Amino acid sequence: MTQSNTEIITEFVNAWSSMDAEALAAYFTEDGCYYNMPTQPVKGRAAVTEFIRNFLANWTETQWDILNIAEVGDVVFCERLDRTKTTQGDVDLPCAGVFEMENGKIKEWRDYFDLGTFMNAMS
Repeated sequence: MTQSNTEIITEFVNAWSSMDAEALAAYFTEDGCYYNMPTQPVKGRAAVTEFIRNFLANWTETQWDILNIAEVGDVVFCERLDRTKTTQGDVDLPCAGVFEMENGKIKEWRDYFDLGTFMNAMS
């Protein structure tokens, strides 16, 4: 039985607690794009892996809670509260992710959040 896009994204969100960049990047297509909206998009699975690895470098623990999730065709909308502990500080970051899916993989992920909330927690 094939997983729905909602099930794949739910699994992906839960996988962040592993803090395993390679495992997380495996959810993307080879030419997939990760776009943290306050920053520039990162394209291609190898670049996504490296971006995630750098992103996780000072994290000690993370748990992402799905608040709402909906699927329309090949698009999944996922509202979350990302609870992350780092060596610089801890943050509970409200986020909204939009995932464009292709054949069970993430083709593009756009994540919307307030960069100020994140930066304030890290200072």
